[in-house]
Amino acid sequence: MIPGARLVLLGRQGSGKGTQCVRLSRHFVVPHISTGDMLRAAVREGTELGKMAKAIIDAGGLVGDDIMVGLVSERLAEDDARVRGYILDGFPRTVSQAESLDKATASRPLDLAIDLVVPRELVLARLSIRRVCRDCGTNYQATGHETSQWSCDNCGGDVVQRDDDTPDAINRRLDLYESQTEPLIDFYGKTGRLAQVDGVGSPEEVFGRLTEAVEQRR
Repeated sequence: MIPGARLVLLGRQGSGKGTQCVRLSRHFVVPHISTGDMLRAAVREGTELGKMAKAIIDAGGLVGDDIMVGLVSERLAEDDARVRGYILDGFPRTVSQAESLDKATASRPLDLAIDLVVPRELVLARLSIRRVCRDCGTNYQATGHETSQWSCDNCGGDVVQRDDDTPDAINRRLDLYESQTEPLIDFYGKTGRLAQVDGVGSPEEVFGRLTEAVEQRR
């Protein structure tokens, strides 16, 4: 990747984009900026923002533009993102947010938006079995054979199902994604900044497709 390259990775929650963002950031040596991580940190710390975000997330909703645009703009102004570029994960989610991002980055425009394509039914199946450590955030997959008291291998914390990983909450998020986020595909496609990548396959296969899409952009 050329120095200072700026990417957005789009895709339904449960598509594996978070894990692939981390791998891409290490591979290309650019910061991985996850709005989900920023929000969860605010929730853990009990900030005013965290309290507002928790209520929305627990209900399966999406946090408002005013909160998200402010968080992201501050992060992109930091030295590592300004100099080396970045991979945005979880933002933008709407065309309005994308337009705000373009305004905030007018002097250093976005290079590429990658759409990681995974069918809805597969996403629903993946998220329904996801479990997470309450303390460190490590993700696990339930097999049905776990003990009632499941401890994290990483830190020993309690492994639980997130409040927003129930089938009803997942379906609400997927409905919101399709109505609000999918128009981003047209938005970035019309400006020649979109690459669509098949997200079905082994993590290694998907990662290979993603790196190829980035390299082709060079």
